[in-house]
Amino acid sequence: MSSELNVLFFGDIVGRPGREALKTVLDENASYFDKKYDFVIANVENASHGFGLTQKNHDELLSYGINCMTSGNHIWDKKDIYQYIDSSNILIRPYNYHKSARGVGYRIFNDRILVINLLGKTFMQPVVCPFQSIEDLSCELNFEDKIVIVDYHAEATAEKISFAKYAASLGVNAVIGTHTHVQTADEKIIDNKLAYITDAGFSGAYDSVIGMDYESSVKRLITSIPERFDVAKSDITQINAVEIVFDTENLSPKGIKRINFAFENKTDKENEE
Repeated sequence: MSSELNVLFFGDIVGRPGREALKTVLDENASYFDKKYDFVIANVENASHGFGLTQKNHDELLSYGINCMTSGNHIWDKKDIYQYIDSSNILIRPYNYHKSARGVGYRIFNDRILVINLLGKTFMQPVVCPFQSIEDLSCELNFEDKIVIVDYHAEATAEKISFAKYAASLGVNAVIGTHTHVQTADEKIIDNKLAYITDAGFSGAYDSVIGMDYESSVKRLITSIPERFDVAKSDITQINAVEIVFDTENLSPKGIKRINFAFENKTDKENEE
C-alpha cells in the first residue's frame, strides 16, 4: 500500500469554459498531469455562468471524477441550490455561515480526509469568525487521525497567511486560498505541518478578467454603474490548481506544487451557461 496520498485542488471553476477544462484534463486518457490523483477537490461557486452552481452543472462536474466540491459567498446565487444542497454528498458551503444555513460546512471522506470550507473576514460579508470556527471544529472533531484540508475563501493576503499559521497550530494539514482567481507564487509548507498557498487561481477562459468578459468588466470600472458580467469566451483555456502530497503515516504534507497551464479550447463555446 502506498504511503502517499496525492490530492489535486482546482481553483475557482468559472462558467462553461472552466467546466469544459476540467472535463478535458480529468479524462482518464488525458496526459495533462504527471501522476494519478487519489482525491480531487474543486471550488465550484462560479461554475454556472460565473455565479453559483445549478444542479445540472453539479451533476456534470460530479461525472468528471471530482471527489469534493467546495464553494464560497456565491454558492447561493443560483436559487435551485436550495433544491439539492442537502442531498448532495460531495458539496460543502462555508461552515461559518449561521447554523440555520442549508447544507454543511465540512465533510469527511474515506474516514480520513476532512475537508472544511470557510469564508474570510476582511472585505467580505459578515460571518461567524473563521478563526473561532476552526478552533471550535478542532475541539468537536478529531484532527489528529485525519488529513484536514481547508478551502479558505477570502480576499486579504495577510488574513489568509495569518489564518494558515493559526490553523497549523490546531492540527490542520493544508490551507488553500480561493476567491481572488489569481494564482499566487507563495506555495510553502508552514512549520513542517501545513501546506499553504494564498490563492489557487481559477480555471476558465484565458483571455478574460478573472474568467469574465473584458468589455463588461472595464465598463463597470469606468462608469461605476452596475453592469451584467458575462463569462468570457476564449480560444485558450487555462487551468490553475495545486498538487499536495501527504504522508499517510504521519498525515503531514510532503510537498505542494502549483499547476498552471493553458491549452487550445476545441469545444463549442456557444450556449454559455
